[in-house]
Amino acid sequence: MDRSSLDHKLHRLTVRYDELRDLLAGNVDAGSFAKLSKEFSDLEPIVGAIGELNAARDEIANLAQMVADNSDPELRAMAEEEFLALKERIPTLERQVQVMLLPKDAADDKNAILEVRAGTGGEEAALFAADLFRMYQRYADQHGWRFETMSISEGTAGGFKEATAEISGRAVFARLKFESGVHRVQRVPATETQGRIHTSAATVAVLPEAEEVDIQIEDKDLRIDVYRSSGPGGQSVNTTDSAVRITHLPTGLVVIQQDEKSQHKNKAKALKVLRARLYDMERQALDAARAADRKSQVGSGDRSERIRTYNFPQGRVTEHRINLTLYKIDKVMTGEALDEIVEALIAEDQAAKLAEIE
Repeated sequence: MDRSSLDHKLHRLTVRYDELRDLLAGNVDAGSFAKLSKEFSDLEPIVGAIGELNAARDEIANLAQMVADNSDPELRAMAEEEFLALKERIPTLERQVQVMLLPKDAADDKNAILEVRAGTGGEEAALFAADLFRMYQRYADQHGWRFETMSISEGTAGGFKEATAEISGRAVFARLKFESGVHRVQRVPATETQGRIHTSAATVAVLPEAEEVDIQIEDKDLRIDVYRSSGPGGQSVNTTDSAVRITHLPTGLVVIQQDEKSQHKNKAKALKVLRARLYDMERQALDAARAADRKSQVGSGDRSERIRTYNFPQGRVTEHRINLTLYKIDKVMTGEALDEIVEALIAEDQAAKLAEIE
């Protein structure tokens, strides 16, 4: 985006912000007030960033004049030093504003449904799936998000064949959406007597939680079966038909929920997961259509590719999409260093989007 078109857009946003402030200060009906307040609060951070950019531009113009006009060598040297520092900072401020102008993913503010499944590797894959599930739980705790386990299917050695959770909080999907994909682990299993490194994998899916207004499901499109819940190894954990299996006939999607003792609660949870999966299918189709010629793999949503490798003997985690390697696997697995990967993925996605409009 060139300087003149950027400045024109920033001026229009500032004018609109002032209009909204005046409107909200007057007599506005309740319905309009809520809508205008949201628009005003959405504009507030970007108008603040615009103000910071404009102030820096004014300051650098003043410093340039001081450098040109001042006959005092000491003052001139000070002005030159400040001028050079500000000259380096202004592109960063401009980039910050441009990032804030990027079209926002409608799902970024939504809560998320997390699904982790063991892949190739048998018991070791199930143990790794459980490790990943706990990693995201700790990460959610560190961000003050609510992590509610919806269902867990345990493996024979204490791992998870699959596990699902609902994560609620501020900007959950925005921060977790790039976690979807195949996660590979390389380590020596506890049962390995020869000390050989095994490779196994787990798949992660992060789906934006859909409201009823996002996805409407017709009763005629559902087949709902109820049956008796069972625990690991077929052990009966319930004497009533409380487990629920919902099949979405048009797509063939199947969701099973049996963790609750109440059939109604299991049905509600299953519908929530089904709605999220259908919403994600729609988003994936739209993203594929929009990004057919996009070179960046970040955000492509292609879950068939290996996105990250966790190598325990070397203590490293490698994020393959952006060639990032961290030698702090323990801190990643506790969620403490996961933000370093998340921030890098978000930055790469923003850079790719900026490149498309420049």
